[in-house]
Amino acid sequence: MTGLGRGLGALLQENEHIPRKANPVQERPLAGTPNIGGITEIDLDLIEVNPFQPRTHFDEEALRELAESIRTQGIIQPITVRKTQFNRYQLISGERRFQASKSIGLRKIPAYIRTADDQQMLEMALIENIQRENLNAIEIALSYQRLMHECNLKQEELGERVGKNRTTVNNYIRLLRLPPVIQAAVRDNKISMGHARALITIDNHDVQLRLFRKIVDENWSVRKVEEEVRKLSLLPQPDNTTRSKPVLKQEIKALQYRLSTIIGSKVSIRSDENRKGEIKIPFGSKADLDRILRNLKIEI
Repeated sequence: MTGLGRGLGALLQENEHIPRKANPVQERPLAGTPNIGGITEIDLDLIEVNPFQPRTHFDEEALRELAESIRTQGIIQPITVRKTQFNRYQLISGERRFQASKSIGLRKIPAYIRTADDQQMLEMALIENIQRENLNAIEIALSYQRLMHECNLKQEELGERVGKNRTTVNNYIRLLRLPPVIQAAVRDNKISMGHARALITIDNHDVQLRLFRKIVDENWSVRKVEEEVRKLSLLPQPDNTTRSKPVLKQEIKALQYRLSTIIGSKVSIRSDENRKGEIKIPFGSKADLDRILRNLKIEI
């Protein structure tokens, strides 16, 4: 597997000879047949989009602005493609530049040509998109999930590839456990990732949705949501531990909330007045158990 931990530059095998500030669109096309590992101008009609593209939404206004920039300044950074057959290419990275160039009627585009198999294509496309500053949290979460499932990566390995720690990776992936309407709101920037992270700790979807509507309708801050979630975690739950003192109950509920936040799963704690009891952490599959153990830093 390609060493992705070195960053996108290493993935694309860029070197000091690749021009960065030139205006390749307005220069003479490079002579000769395009060679693997080089930069040349390629007809846009010969390039197909990346089937592994993880990005699901392109901002139309941003694309128009990019198109105008290309119209006046040319393309500063070449796109990256792989050769699929004679005189045919497939995008690896640079779809926004590709689409913007087509929209203003350019016939050719400067491209860096390299070889890559399907898994490398997927990894490079995902990581190139993850490194974009304007990628929304749900797109990042879906990209992380695809890298783990389709490229058979553990969270630690994924973190190394994208330059993030395991906790950050886990916080993004947990967003995908939210109801679809809340995920869509994060994607569309109606609520922030901070709002969503607070909602994740609630294990009841109806309650999540009720608080979500409050966030949108009443413009709740992240701090306000965290306070409401904390209040919910301290509410007495119907069980048989009626002998517990109120203060002990609050301590147990607060601990339960903290543990749920750390490991990303529901935690149930029962304790008597002598502080004897049990901690229950349910899991739905071996993969879920492995994730919980990794979050607890337990190796088996």
